[in-house]
Amino acid sequence: MDTAELIRKVRQIEIKTRGLTKNIFAGEYHSAFKGKGMTFSDVRAYQPGDDIRTIDWKLTAKYQNPFVKLFTEERELTIILLIDVSASQAFGTQQQIKQQLVAELAAVLSFSAIQNNDKIGVIFFTDKVEKFIPPKKGKSHALKIIRDLIDFKPTNKGTNLSTALNYLNNIIKRRSAAFIISDFLDNTFEKAIKIAGLKHDLVALQVYDPAEQIFPDAGLVRLQDSETGEIVILDSSSRFVKKHLSEMWELRRKRLKELFTKCNIDYIELKTNESYIKPLMSLFKKHERLRK
Repeated sequence: MDTAELIRKVRQIEIKTRGLTKNIFAGEYHSAFKGKGMTFSDVRAYQPGDDIRTIDWKLTAKYQNPFVKLFTEERELTIILLIDVSASQAFGTQQQIKQQLVAELAAVLSFSAIQNNDKIGVIFFTDKVEKFIPPKKGKSHALKIIRDLIDFKPTNKGTNLSTALNYLNNIIKRRSAAFIISDFLDNTFEKAIKIAGLKHDLVALQVYDPAEQIFPDAGLVRLQDSETGEIVILDSSSRFVKKHLSEMWELRRKRLKELFTKCNIDYIELKTNESYIKPLMSLFKKHERLRK
């Protein structure tokens, strides 16, 4: 991709997602991902209606007048995006491929974090950690994340979420809010996600194409696994074949939901042919309720 085309695509995503962030997601994001506590900032004279639990008893005794402590919310958070850049992200049969949806989701979350003065960092992963962008603040940093995601060329094709989760635990020492954006084709990460969930506040965003759920009727088709290179030929007109593929997809979906529920991880599904606005809004609201 040449520089002009890259700039055009980054600008296109920026315009769309910054508008959504400012007008739709800002309040919900702030409520869902508040700071973890309060820090002392100042004292002032007691006023009727103040919570007596905030009275500074030492200062009150010294001056023989009541004083209360003032606190400010620890607003700043560290947001980490674990982004699946494996070969399966290039699949799509509808309005866009999964990779394009992932880029928009990453942009929305990046601008939401920056707007709320949070740091944001990214881990790109396949079956290894391909790249780490350390958490920082600022619009230029958010644009770098989008630019790198659009133009990034991974060296590997497979998926190993455990590797990314283990890396997260090792590289980010303080508790963070970590969004895993993936199609979750890997099914060997249960132990790793349980451990990561004890240290970080995890949120799972599964992206998929409708054809992965209900295979279209296209007669004899030649399919190649984008991650392993394996080739199969199947009759997509066969009701047995279509039923088998749908059952396999639903089984994987059920297992994912059960795992995320067991690990107390918020989880939503996002289709390549549908808007992500309502599901993401619902996720933020649900996350806020769980925190209370």
